[in-house]
Amino acid sequence: MNIKEIENCQYDLLSLGEVMLRMDPGEGRIRTTRLFKVWEGGGEYNVARAMNKCFKKRSAIVTSFVKNEVGKLIEDLILQGGVDTKYIKWKDFDGIGRSARNGINFTEKGFGVRGALGCSDRGNTAISQLKPGDIDWDNIFNNGVRWFHTGGIFAGLSEKAPSVILEAMESAKSHNTIISYDLNYRESLWQSSGGTIACQKINNKIINYVDVLIGNEEDFTSCLGFKVKGIEKDLSSLPIDGFKSMVKDVSRKYENLKIIGTTLRRVKNAGINDWSAIAWGKKEGFVESVAMPDLPIYDRVGGGDGFASGMIFGILEDLGLEKAVNYGTAHGALAMTTPGDTSMVSFDEVISLAENPNFRVIR
Repeated sequence: MNIKEIENCQYDLLSLGEVMLRMDPGEGRIRTTRLFKVWEGGGEYNVARAMNKCFKKRSAIVTSFVKNEVGKLIEDLILQGGVDTKYIKWKDFDGIGRSARNGINFTEKGFGVRGALGCSDRGNTAISQLKPGDIDWDNIFNNGVRWFHTGGIFAGLSEKAPSVILEAMESAKSHNTIISYDLNYRESLWQSSGGTIACQKINNKIINYVDVLIGNEEDFTSCLGFKVKGIEKDLSSLPIDGFKSMVKDVSRKYENLKIIGTTLRRVKNAGINDWSAIAWGKKEGFVESVAMPDLPIYDRVGGGDGFASGMIFGILEDLGLEKAVNYGTAHGALAMTTPGDTSMVSFDEVISLAENPNFRVIR
């Protein structure tokens, strides 16, 4: 891929997507807590934040908020993550949130046999009302953006969201910006708007503009209709040959794709996960990451976004696909060792784990 030079660009990465206020009950449960901590988070935004906070790259977010105290709180949290907020589209507050509102996501961590639980309150949010023509994409990309990232969460927010994505990708292509897309399937976003059939129809249009595609086994099945041979319903086994065959099928159908990356995460219980990943590149063929078995996990949210940002960093730095996948795997696993959606990981920790999967000796 021909990635733009740093000196000719304002940003290394620009993301498009929803940013919600996450309400976290800590060690307790949503249904019984009397106290929440707050974080910001969103599938597409988390990549932009990690690119700045961990990997020291210049990033920005295109999103929309209602201009009230909650919206300003989310903006303040974004600023703490070092992500440029100049492209936030603000909507006036009508006093009660009838015309538009800011999204809230309640998430509790799992423990042992009890899995993590999320409850989103994101209907009629400001970002879901974004429509083509609202953002001057040509102006943004003309100022220089090396990489544009968005994903399936934003695509499922509203009927207009896919058109906004396509408008942004067309502009990005015309300005020679690399485009990545995280399939990131969420059943709740599609269940009232056509389910997997509608999801696949939309994603089949979007993928034609994408250079780097990211997802997991459920993403490729639900978003694009591909199957992984030999996989168990409970994901107790993740046959790597089956995944490679599926990825190869994806690459044949979408010849524009230059890199496809997929995590191979096996959940043993809420606190123990196995981590690895594979990627395919037109130039390199298949590469496999280091394997990280029996990895203690604090919070299972944000791992896929962590993988995406680590891999994108490796590609931007021209480290080679194998090293990029190792960076993605290490950062994704580490992102799940701290609370909240967003990464609290240092770059030194990523390097240490990528080069030595025995995480227990990282210091």
